[in-house]
Amino acid sequence: IIDSACEAASRALSRYYKERYGSIFHHNLDKGLLVGGSSRTWFGGGVVEAPIYILIAGRATIKVGDEEIPYNELIKEEIEKFIKENFRFLDPSEHVIIDTKIRPGSVDLKTIVEMNEGIPLANDTSFGVGYAPFTPLEKIVHETERMINSREFKSRIPESGEDCKVMGLRIQNKYYITVADSLIAHLTSDLDHYLSVKEAMKNEVESLAYKILSEEKNVEVSVQVNTADIPSKNSVYLTVTGTSAESGDDGNTGRGNRVNGLITPNRQMSLEATAGKNARSHVGKLYNISARMIAERIYKEVSGLEEVYVRLLSQIGRPINRPLAISIQYIPRDNVDEKTLAYEAVEIAKDEIEKIVKLEELVLRGEVTLF
Repeated sequence: IIDSACEAASRALSRYYKERYGSIFHHNLDKGLLVGGSSRTWFGGGVVEAPIYILIAGRATIKVGDEEIPYNELIKEEIEKFIKENFRFLDPSEHVIIDTKIRPGSVDLKTIVEMNEGIPLANDTSFGVGYAPFTPLEKIVHETERMINSREFKSRIPESGEDCKVMGLRIQNKYYITVADSLIAHLTSDLDHYLSVKEAMKNEVESLAYKILSEEKNVEVSVQVNTADIPSKNSVYLTVTGTSAESGDDGNTGRGNRVNGLITPNRQMSLEATAGKNARSHVGKLYNISARMIAERIYKEVSGLEEVYVRLLSQIGRPINRPLAISIQYIPRDNVDEKTLAYEAVEIAKDEIEKIVKLEELVLRGEVTLF
C-alpha cells in the first residue's frame, strides 16, 4: 500500500509538471510510512476504531517562479483514487488519513534533473538488477498473489481480502506454499464459513500450482492458508477493510516486492525502492526496470541460455543511457557458440539502454510493474 501511495504521489506530480510546464521537474517521494490503525472484528462484522495514517515524505519542486504547486491536493487525490480502485471495503475518507511532508530539493539535484538538453542526467549513483526466467516456484508465488487479487477470484470468493502475502519453498520435488489473506469479517458469518473459505482458497492455489508444474515430474504441492489461526479459540484472520493495516500492521516504502513483483532472497537483488522516484532521471527506478527488461529479452531472443542476470550501474551526472557499467551474466546450455551468444546479448543491452528515456511514459501510464 505504501509503495503504491508513494508511486501515486510521484505520478500525480509528474503529470502536473508535464501538462503545465512540458517536463517532469525534480522530485523524489520514496520515503513513505504507513502507520497501522486499530480495529475490532467478529464473525459478521467489525469496526475501525483508529484510521490508517499514510505519510509521504521527500523532495519536490513545489514552486515555479511565483506559482505554487498544489502538491498536497494532487497527491491526496491520486492516493485516494488508488485506494478506491484497489480495495472494495477500505474507504479513504473514513479509514485513512493522508499526510505529506515535502520540501524543495537541493539546487544541484534540481539542476541535474531539469536540464533539458537531450538525454536526462542520472540524479544518483545507484544500481539495478534483473534476471530471467522465473523458476517454477517463483511462477507459483507470483501468479498465486495475482490470482487471489484478481477481480475474477474476488467474484468467486468475495470473502478474500486484498491484503495477500505468499511465501514459497521448494525442497527437492516438494513445493510448500504459505498464503496469508485477510478475510472480510462482514462477509464471514461464523467459524465454519471461515474454514470453508480457507479450504476453497487452498484448492484454487493447489490447482494453479499443479498447472504451472504440469511439465515437472513427480512433484508434490502443499498449500496452507492463514497458518496463525487457532480455530479452537476463535482466533482467525478477519478484517473490516481487507487489509491488516487497519489493526496495527505498518509499512515502509521499498521493503516489499522488487520490480518483478517478488522478494527473492536467493537471487541477486537491488535494495532500491522504485516507488516514488522520478521517472525521468532517477536511476534507482529506471535501471531496475531496464535491467529486468534486458534480462527477459536476452533470455527470449538469444538461444542456448538457461539463466540470465543483468546489472546496471549509474554514476550521478552521467546521461542515463550511458551507464558506468553493464554486467551480463549467464548460464549457457551445452554445445552453444558462446561468442555469438555474448554478442547478441550485448547488442540487446545496448538497444534497450538507448530506449531508456521511453520508460518515463510507460511508468506514467502504469504499463510497467514496479513492485
